[in-house]
Amino acid sequence: MASIWEYANPKKFTATAERLLPVLAVLAVVALATGLIWGFFFTPDDYRQGSTVKIIYLHVPSALMAINTWLMMLAASLIWLIRRHHVSALAARAAAPVGAVMTVIALLTGAIWGQPMWGTWWAWDPRLTSFLILFLFYLGYIALWSAIENDDTAADLTSVLCIVGSVFALLSRYAVNFWNQGLHQGASLSLDKEKNVADVFYHPLLLCIAGFVLLFVALVLLRTVTEIRARRTRALLARERMA
Repeated sequence: MASIWEYANPKKFTATAERLLPVLAVLAVVALATGLIWGFFFTPDDYRQGSTVKIIYLHVPSALMAINTWLMMLAASLIWLIRRHHVSALAARAAAPVGAVMTVIALLTGAIWGQPMWGTWWAWDPRLTSFLILFLFYLGYIALWSAIENDDTAADLTSVLCIVGSVFALLSRYAVNFWNQGLHQGASLSLDKEKNVADVFYHPLLLCIAGFVLLFVALVLLRTVTEIRARRTRALLARERMA
């Protein structure tokens, strides 16, 4: 555990992130390109859903990342509140726009899939509604960071907001299990192999999920390094004004 907390040092975190970024970026591109090309061009149409089934290669990974990004922000926010490590607060801030974009992709791809399958672009289904609320929490989190000038105060308030928003992140994940009613089907992936999608869709889907995860990590590292440098710049400018 001692080695983990060493990365609370902004200089060490930045140096490590800059070494990892090229590798992560290449792996993300390879995994995404392979998974999407394999999925969209080399898998058959579903006997029920036709070609619309292939939206899962974008919808499922983006939905997973939309939820798990908020949970990552929750963990980073708790670290900030308990241990006051600035890198964790900045990592949570860096992840929020990435998570918001993932949520938008999940909502849009879900609507594209839902129109031919359900006959409507939108329904006030428990999972869809909780996902929309989660997106609003993302926007509120980003806005709150921007509205407060003092970084530590902003980190405190956004951490509290993150804890509250985590309820909707969990609802988004388990809404189908909590409520039997609703249009949204169950999970496409499960620890129970019988509930997974067919093998022909399963393997390219795993590659797409891996690509989204790698892309997320790369973007968060890049944005966190940018936030660290921006904070350092603001501190230097404040010192110059005081001098």
